[in-house]
Amino acid sequence: MPRQKRFKTDYPGVYYVEGQDMVKGKPEKIYYIFYRKDGKQVEEKAGKQVRDNMTPAKANNLRTMRLQGKELSNQGRRDKDAAEKKEREGRYTISRLWDEYESQKTNFKGRLPDKCRYEKYLKPEFGDKAPSEIITFDVDRLRIRLLKQKSPQTVKLVLSLLKRLINFGVKKGLCPVPDPAKLNIEIPRVDNVKTEDLTNDQLKALIKAINEDLNIDVGRMMKLALFTGMRRGELFRLKWEHVDFKRKFILLDDPKGGVSQQIPMNDTAKEILLSQERTDSPYVFPGKNGKQRTDVRGPINRIKKRAGLPESFRPLHGLRHAYASMLASSGKVDMYMLQKLLTHKSPQMTQRYAHLRDDALRKASNVMDDLIADAVKEDEAKGKVVHLPKREK
Repeated sequence: MPRQKRFKTDYPGVYYVEGQDMVKGKPEKIYYIFYRKDGKQVEEKAGKQVRDNMTPAKANNLRTMRLQGKELSNQGRRDKDAAEKKEREGRYTISRLWDEYESQKTNFKGRLPDKCRYEKYLKPEFGDKAPSEIITFDVDRLRIRLLKQKSPQTVKLVLSLLKRLINFGVKKGLCPVPDPAKLNIEIPRVDNVKTEDLTNDQLKALIKAINEDLNIDVGRMMKLALFTGMRRGELFRLKWEHVDFKRKFILLDDPKGGVSQQIPMNDTAKEILLSQERTDSPYVFPGKNGKQRTDVRGPINRIKKRAGLPESFRPLHGLRHAYASMLASSGKVDMYMLQKLLTHKSPQMTQRYAHLRDDALRKASNVMDDLIADAVKEDEAKGKVVHLPKREK
């Protein structure tokens, strides 16, 4: 293809060739500049007369800017754009971090709830941002908005997941450590020492409602939670191979703490398990098609409503609390033993029941007052005068 004819302008290093406006089909000038930079000859298009409103003066100004290094050459801009594109494609956004995190946490029991929190709250807000692009203000805005709609516990779990994803990225070398002066994730404080208990009347009403309900499996699950303190997930995952009737122990496989543990099987728990019909499923309380059960909300809420329990009472977790509360208030089980029965990793988790044990011990100590008072009554009946200190109310 023959080289186009070049036309000089009044500015050195600026020329034009004759082209055609692609829209209107009219002739137009296409300006070029050439200069030497870092020992190399550079020749590049400055712009078109009509489309870019280019003039010889503008082309000359552009040439001067590039000579002085105040503006990149066309190739320099292309290289910069390519580098930025590569960096964007290679950078780990919160969405990419979640994908990596999820792929490596396939056996993590909280994966599904975490996925829901990510999809619903984090992805719309931070999905396309890298951790270095998130600032404290962004997180504060999300926290304040969620606290108007959700419980502090929900907001805590959402922001804890964001923090966990960023820490995961840093640990795996996928993203740099965020600047603490730029990003500080403030987690809402939540009161986790809430305990749920049942009065004797409520307990009787619940047992009656369980016995009257047609869903026998769920009823037995609720009774087992009451007599063993087992968690919801532990009941769902319980297999027949985990039940040792001979030694009277139940193996909690892959529990909340992560390490399998054994808990004792009392006589009532043994009767409940012996009465449970075995099927081809390995699970004691199988779900659909013999697979692991994932939900009991329907029948369990029906039983709770029939028993007249408070709306705030959580049927399975509440029964675990009731189990612990009754043992603690009996005065016959110390905190260390209760910690082992509840499979708590630390004694701090068991301390929420300490006041119940203390109440039981105070009641037990008052027995001495009654014994002495009875002895005094006998002496007074015989005419002897005995002065006792006034009993503190």
